[in-house]
Amino acid sequence: MLIEGWRVTLTHRGGRPAPQELVERGVAIKAFDRDTPGALAEALGSGADTLIDVTAYHPSHALQLLDVRHAVGALVVISSSSVYRDDRGRTLDEARQNGFPELPDPITEHQPTVDPGDATYSTRKVAVEHALLDQATTPVTILRPAAIHGVGSIHPREWWFVKRILDARPFIPIAYAGRSRFHTTAAANIAALTAVALQAPESRILNIADPTAPSVNQIASLIAGHMRYAGRIVPVDGDEFPARIGRTPWSVPRPFVLDTSAATALGYAPATTYADAVGAVCDGLIQDAAGRDWREAFPVLASYPDELFDYAAEDDFLGRRSGAGRAPSLSSPP
Repeated sequence: MLIEGWRVTLTHRGGRPAPQELVERGVAIKAFDRDTPGALAEALGSGADTLIDVTAYHPSHALQLLDVRHAVGALVVISSSSVYRDDRGRTLDEARQNGFPELPDPITEHQPTVDPGDATYSTRKVAVEHALLDQATTPVTILRPAAIHGVGSIHPREWWFVKRILDARPFIPIAYAGRSRFHTTAAANIAALTAVALQAPESRILNIADPTAPSVNQIASLIAGHMRYAGRIVPVDGDEFPARIGRTPWSVPRPFVLDTSAATALGYAPATTYADAVGAVCDGLIQDAAGRDWREAFPVLASYPDELFDYAAEDDFLGRRSGAGRAPSLSSPP
């Protein structure tokens, strides 16, 4: 947006210092608590040509946007592709209980979604979508990304590999033989589509994802190559969900891939690919985690329900596999 000449105001909760490089480029910074009634309207002041909302998680957030709709020329709101359901009603949110959904490859914006409600992350996202599309009098573009990645993320899935490499793990197992494809979405590509959408504002829903959906094998290879990993990536067969060993944040038994042709038809062109972006992400993670507990550095990732770094279970599994003659012996990590 800055490159295209927009005057930008960035808002945040105040938990981090303002990005100095943005301040130097003329970005205004305001801190406020999104959950405080009236705080958004106060921060908005006299109005704006565009309001881009990346933290609309609850129907109450949609009501805040509706309260200021007369002071805004257009809205762009980040939703999630987790809202999609299959023909049996299965979704990502309840995949552990109901089984992983069988969705088209790729998934278009016309795929049915969960019903709006307050039960899960996805039902709340749909409630936000419905409230805005039904009631907003200003154009609203809803963006549905998949596995978002970018420098500075507090939810960096890449840490699953980066930490293992930093810990000098001699073998890194990956479930489903590494064939899983859970579409990635670069923050830079979200920004690129946002800029295109604002050239011709209207109410619509658009998927946003990287140009291709890399497999876990490809993700592992890219990160290992960037970090010059000398160990071995070990594919683990099996269809169990969730997988017990080698369960990366992208490990799914069936593809979850988005169709972005609607965005392309508007004139959107990707700003980057996963292959081009992941190196900077890895470097940023190493810097952010240096000298402190990774859970403090990446709190959202740390909130995952399962242990992400159960090295004892991996050693036991791979040791038994080695005894069966299917993999080299494990050496103790330093």
